[in-house]
Amino acid sequence: MIVLYVVTAVALAVSIIASRGKTIDALKLAGRRLAKILPAFLAMLVLFSATITLLPQEVVMGLLGKDSGWQGVAIASAAGSVTLMPGFIAFPLCGALLKRGVQYMVLAAFSTTLMMVGVLTYPLERQYFGSKVTLVRNTVSLLIALIVAVVIGLVFGEVRW
Repeated sequence: MIVLYVVTAVALAVSIIASRGKTIDALKLAGRRLAKILPAFLAMLVLFSATITLLPQEVVMGLLGKDSGWQGVAIASAAGSVTLMPGFIAFPLCGALLKRGVQYMVLAAFSTTLMMVGVLTYPLERQYFGSKVTLVRNTVSLLIALIVAVVIGLVFGEVRW
């Protein structure tokens, strides 16, 4: 993470040297856009945090555990689609669930939909890309995530033809 901060700082310094006025204008624009997006983003984080806090671990394992099969894939896909979580939190969470017996295909469905499908981010995406593009992107992403889950299930012997 420190490398990203250093690279960002160097790029910002180069930009300021190249054109101080344009850089300041760009930073102001970015700040205004962040201010527009921040309330919706914070609302999504609060909603997710409340959900995770209120669901007991036994319930989660009952729904996603090793015997959940296609029901677990469906639930994990839905949860991943409506959850907003960065990868550096999601992947260790998947590792912890794997150690508790959650199937690989369930974890693949969760992590793939988490990164690719954005139900909670729909209003933001719609503002920038329009409803049609957002719906198509999310639908295609969900289909790809389900295909990935099935392939992972085949590779690890959790699904048989």
